Amino acid sequence: MNNPIVNWWRSQQLKLSLKRGDIRRAAQLLQEIQKSGARFSWLEKLFRDKLQLERYSQEYKRQTETLTKQLTEVSQQKPNLILMPDEEFVKYIYKIFNLIHYDEYKLQSTGIDERIFDDFESSLVEYLKEEFSRIPDKQLFIKLEDALEDINNLKTGQDPDYRFSLTPHVYFMKYFLENVYCIYLAWFLIYQDALLPSKVNILDIAAGPGTVAYGLALFLQSSSGFFHIPQMHISYYSLEKQDAFQFRGLQFWRRYIESRLTTVNAYFRFVTTDIFTWKTQSNNLPKDFFDFIVISHCFFIDKAKRVEANNTYKQIFATSLKNSGYVLLIVQDKKLFKIYNVHQVENQEQEKNVVEKFLAELGLELVWYRYLTSTSSRIPLSGVEFGKFAREKLPKQLYMSPILQQYFGQKFQSCYTLDDYVILARK
Repeated sequence: MNNPIVNWWRSQQLKLSLKRGDIRRAAQLLQEIQKSGARFSWLEKLFRDKLQLERYSQEYKRQTETLTKQLTEVSQQKPNLILMPDEEFVKYIYKIFNLIHYDEYKLQSTGIDERIFDDFESSLVEYLKEEFSRIPDKQLFIKLEDALEDINNLKTGQDPDYRFSLTPHVYFMKYFLENVYCIYLAWFLIYQDALLPSKVNILDIAAGPGTVAYGLALFLQSSSGFFHIPQMHISYYSLEKQDAFQFRGLQFWRRYIESRLTTVNAYFRFVTTDIFTWKTQSNNLPKDFFDFIVISHCFFIDKAKRVEANNTYKQIFATSLKNSGYVLLIVQDKKLFKIYNVHQVENQEQEKNVVEKFLAELGLELVWYRYLTSTSSRIPLSGVEFGKFAREKLPKQLYMSPILQQYFGQKFQSCYTLDDYVILARK
């Protein structure tokens, strides 16, 4: 009920409360006046507006504090989600590998992190020696020659059969170290672009002995002493036709990688199957799961084979790659240009056209690519010229060369060399 006398008395009490500084009592009286239905005086309107502004201010402050807290939490979590590039470490890699950008796409490397690769190489040689010691010499040389003849097809851009019992061992001797070297640098380029999560799911198609996992593990070892790596968790799926490759790769991993002090927690899953008999509906690969799908050196000169393999690759990209994920492709320069019957020359536009045509066949979009090379030229050097260059400029395989000389009569010292296109793409 609107009582003028009571309303007048409340207004007087409100004025008195304001003079005394009793804001709480004044606010209580203002609420009573409002409930009574009486009209506010100019002083009461002014006080009402003041209270509203204070409430708005407090609410804005609370919202700001909440958002600031959330932003701080996200900022603190980000290093655990993405390995943010450390400036000093990046400089170290450029220096120790002697990385030189000759243009937007061509990247030369004539160095190596010896503290990592020398230890890795010597351990691999010890592993191979133990394996060979179990086979009688005469039988060993025959088995090695058969496997070598098959796997040497890679030199001419052909596709080996990989059918011999010691093919994994010959791969370890002839190509593994160089391929790990290349993959190491590919992971560095991904890390440099802040694209490498601390929790990463990788599918390695035609994985061989797990070269992709080794390259990442060695790269992470190199970072020791530069910055703190959050606990790494790698889910690594190996999709490979040859179970002997998978077995030998895991055997050496347990011997070498797991014996090192590292923050890498790797979970391995092996899918042993042929991509040419791939069944999309019955495969056991997880859906929308992988941050990276990697295909290294599993591309075919024969057009019918290439089309069939590419169709399988596209199905896997569509079903198993996260929408935010990437596809990493490693292809030898000779094979890439031979696929399209093009001669490799010092022409960036032609090179990019070949790369884009290659990606179009896979249904992918280019993010970036680099031509990783030991020399400063896209045009291959002659055998004599490259031999002289390697002896003078490239890092040596000090531990592997002696057993290559012992079993294959190799006359030269093996070096770490590069001649691959590293291509990062998305759906």
